[in-house]
Amino acid sequence: MTPEAYVQDKTAKSGSSFYYAFLFLPPPRRAAITAFYAFCREVDDVVDEATDAGVAAAKLAWWRQEVANAYSGQPNHPVMRALMPHTQAYAIEAAHLLAVIEGCQTDLEQTRFLDFPGLARYCHLVAGVVGEVAANIFGRSDAATVQYAHKLGLAMQLTNIIRDVGDDARRGRIYLPVSELQRFDVKASELLLRTAPHGYSERFTALMQFQADRAHRAYDEAFALLPAVDRAAQKPGLMMANIYRTLLREIEADGFQVLHQRTSLTPLRKLWIAVRTHWQGR
Repeated sequence: MTPEAYVQDKTAKSGSSFYYAFLFLPPPRRAAITAFYAFCREVDDVVDEATDAGVAAAKLAWWRQEVANAYSGQPNHPVMRALMPHTQAYAIEAAHLLAVIEGCQTDLEQTRFLDFPGLARYCHLVAGVVGEVAANIFGRSDAATVQYAHKLGLAMQLTNIIRDVGDDARRGRIYLPVSELQRFDVKASELLLRTAPHGYSERFTALMQFQADRAHRAYDEAFALLPAVDRAAQKPGLMMANIYRTLLREIEADGFQVLHQRTSLTPLRKLWIAVRTHWQGR
C-alpha cells in the first residue's frame, strides 16, 4: 500500500465529519489535508487505544522522533511520507505536529481540568493548532484567518467534549472543568456512573446547557473573525463547522442524553450539510 493509499484509508475509516469537507477540495489540497488528518488520527489513537500508559508514552515519544526524522529528510511512517511533500507548500511546521502530540500527551497524563483556562489550553493543542494547519491548506490570504481557525477549533472541540461526556467517563476522564462541576453542584461520581438516575438531573442539564452556550458563542465569534477575502477558500472549514453545530443542536434538542449514548449524524446528513454549505458559501 502506498503512503497516499494508507492515509486515504485511515481517513475514510475514521468516519469523521472532516472527510466530507475534504471531498470538495482540489486534489493537491485534498492530499495534504488527508495526510495531516491521518497524522492526527494516528497520534490520537495512541492514547484512545492505550491499555498501558507506559507503552502509550513510549509511542508518543516515537512519534516525536519520527517528526524530527521527517523534517530532517528521513520519514519512515507512511503518514509522514505522505505528508512531507506538502509541508512547504502549505506552511505545515514541525511545531504544529509536535503541538498535536503534546495535546495527546495531556490526554495520557491528565484526566481532569480545574478550570476553563486550563481546558482552553488543551483545546488549543488538539484543535486550535489543527484548525490553523487546515486553514493554511484550504488557502488563506489574511493573517486574521488564523484567529478564526483557532476559535473554530475551540468551538468544535467543545462540541466533541459535550458529545463524549459518557465515553470519556468510561475511560475515567472528565473534560468538564472541576470549577464548573462545583458551580452546578454536579459530582464527578455522578458522571462516572453514567446511568440514570445518578447522572441525569436538572443540575446536570444546566451544566451541559452552560457548556453548549459557550460552544455556540465560540462558533459565532469564529464566523465573525473570518475575513471576507478568505471566505470562499475556507468553505471546507465552514462545512465542518455546520456539521458539528448541527450535532450540537441535536444533543441540545435531546436534552443532553450524553452519558449513556453517543449522538451522531448519518453519513448522508453530513454529506447534505457539506453540499448545502458549498452551495450557499456559509
